[in-house]
Amino acid sequence: MNTGKILITGACGQIGTELTMELIKQFGEQNIIPSDIKKPLKSFGDNVLFEILDITDAAKLEKIVIDNKITEIYHLASILSAAGENNPELAWKINMQGLLNVLNIAKKHKLSKIFWPSSIAVFGPTTPKDNTPQITIYEPNTVYGITKLAGERWCDYYFEKHGVDVRSIRYPGLISYKTLPGGGTTDYAVDIFFKAKKEGKYTSFLSAETRLPMMYMPDAIRGTIALMQADKESISVRSSYNFAGFSITPEELAEAIKKELPDFEMNYEPDYRQNIADSWPSSINDRAAQKDWQWEPKFSISEMVKDMLEHID
Repeated sequence: MNTGKILITGACGQIGTELTMELIKQFGEQNIIPSDIKKPLKSFGDNVLFEILDITDAAKLEKIVIDNKITEIYHLASILSAAGENNPELAWKINMQGLLNVLNIAKKHKLSKIFWPSSIAVFGPTTPKDNTPQITIYEPNTVYGITKLAGERWCDYYFEKHGVDVRSIRYPGLISYKTLPGGGTTDYAVDIFFKAKKEGKYTSFLSAETRLPMMYMPDAIRGTIALMQADKESISVRSSYNFAGFSITPEELAEAIKKELPDFEMNYEPDYRQNIADSWPSSINDRAAQKDWQWEPKFSISEMVKDMLEHID
């Protein structure tokens, strides 16, 4: 188990919010240092040391690491898929320079472990869509996907050349009630629940039959920490692990919601995000994660839907 101090970048984002809270719960407020370019969330509490950090500022990052005797970094700060298409150069700068800053500081200060999230966005239109294997064709056609593919190669490089113990997961679409959508192509699967409860209807920006891999956030957080707690010798993938929960279409998700809210109405107006979704897999083969660190999701689609609706006002 971790006994040092953990820095989290992008702590106010969708994954960062819940990961920070779980790490605080497991390791104590004094051992967790959340950071973000935004102001801290009230849910982090008054006793947690929060750092304002632009991840492209390598000097500030290094100072935080030294001053707080950081031993691990969960590097989550990034610009997501749909937002990245609106500002490709900024997405490249944040996603690439931020990762390189973290890897270089981990190398220089001999940090024990680094976590960096990849994504199903590394895949592209030429990737096998069904049961997408761990090693396959990677031809992403979004700037977000390009940064994730490049990031995977950097992670593997820093492990092989410099011994940096960096670990990574290719996240599918993540569903959570604790944070609002943040500019991702799978955001419909979060927004639909808020609109279902508040308005009784939702207009999807993806077509009814667009099948994508998804996961409920509690599973994603549990899997992330499990990977980081796994023995170093058991980690066979140093680029990024395939990571699966369930696959679902907007239409199927709407039908699952209707079982709980019978009057819910669903409409479809696909936009530019449809082309992004069409380039991604419909299902993921994650046998490597199952074998290496015994990954297994707990939430089914119906369990996730019930839990989401129970927690949204």
